[in-house]
Amino acid sequence: MAALPIRSLALIVRTLEGGGMQRIVLLLAEAFAKTGIQVEVLTGHDAGTISKLPPGASIRCLPRSNVFSSDLALLKARPRDAFRLLPLLTPLKPDMFRRLPALIEYLRTAKPDAILAAGTQSNLAAIIARAAAGVPARLVVSEHNTLSIVAHRGHGVFRWAYPGLVRRFYPEADAIAAVSRGVAQDLAQTTRLPEELITLIYNPVDAEAIARAGEMPVEHPWLTDRSRPLILGVGRLHRQKDFPTLIRAFAIARQQRDLQLAILGEGSERKMLEMLCHQLGVQDDVLMPGFVDNPFAWMSRASLFVLSSAWEGFALVLAEALASGCPVISTDCPSGPREILQDGTYGSLVPIGNSEAMASAILTTLAAPPDAARLRARAAEFSVDATVAGYRRLLEGADNSR
Repeated sequence: MAALPIRSLALIVRTLEGGGMQRIVLLLAEAFAKTGIQVEVLTGHDAGTISKLPPGASIRCLPRSNVFSSDLALLKARPRDAFRLLPLLTPLKPDMFRRLPALIEYLRTAKPDAILAAGTQSNLAAIIARAAAGVPARLVVSEHNTLSIVAHRGHGVFRWAYPGLVRRFYPEADAIAAVSRGVAQDLAQTTRLPEELITLIYNPVDAEAIARAGEMPVEHPWLTDRSRPLILGVGRLHRQKDFPTLIRAFAIARQQRDLQLAILGEGSERKMLEMLCHQLGVQDDVLMPGFVDNPFAWMSRASLFVLSSAWEGFALVLAEALASGCPVISTDCPSGPREILQDGTYGSLVPIGNSEAMASAILTTLAAPPDAARLRARAAEFSVDATVAGYRRLLEGADNSR
């Protein structure tokens, strides 16, 4: 099939608040816009709080419909799939399906040449909306998390139904992408989709922007006093990130060395984590300032970055820490860290939830930190250009015969 030129692209993501997937969508929007493509990011987020995008890119907040209107739109779009769609026909349906009528209307009116959706619920909504709108736009869906774990541990009936819904609807997309080999393999195994239908496209790291941000001044005494090594964690205060294991590991390592720990992020587990710090007697040496505007200034000054997650899709923040030249260790969680660190070549991998092994890796890495230039070189392999080229091939149909 000859490649089809793209003049306009719709990027669909549930929200632009926090998270690696959201940063990736904005990075892709900027990169595609710089190639001359008119890009519009469609989201449920209040676009007014997002930093300005370059010329040729914009953000549209899709309005939320009431339950009745969104259910009616879904059933009208897929009457033959009504039974299969029952998990989406509840007041607690995924947010993008409350915005399905607006998404269908947008596609009918704007008629973009191509659509790139990010995340399971956005992928499903995009597939159904494109068919309902009757537009010929090529559609690429991208899976950003380990579906089997999301379906098993996620809240809400609709997440338990994801594997069946994905198996039914993903083949209607023109292409399916996964952000790590682990995500691709899990997607195939969980949904029984042929793995050859899934294209691996790693998430991008803007190494030059991270380096510039890392050089910016930041006001905090822990970042200027280098007498005590600073351990850093970054992410939502959510069970997925398993910060209790990091705090316990820090408490163990601190018995042998004078250390400080900063966890940048906010979330529902804050009070529990603060209580744990008090129980372990490390409350004076653990800082949780919430989300910060420039985490890269912390990464470039930290002695060690630790990813303690129970599961990931790619673990973008781990690659960003490498781009900052910061030594890293990570849990060997599905999916992403083992691929980013090349089986432990660029940082130690420890078992999930094992605070003793994590403490040992912390002390070992601090005693003999790796070369920062080597870490930055590894991060540079996940370039924005490579990611954009991968998605563009799928969006244009250049190497896909579906």
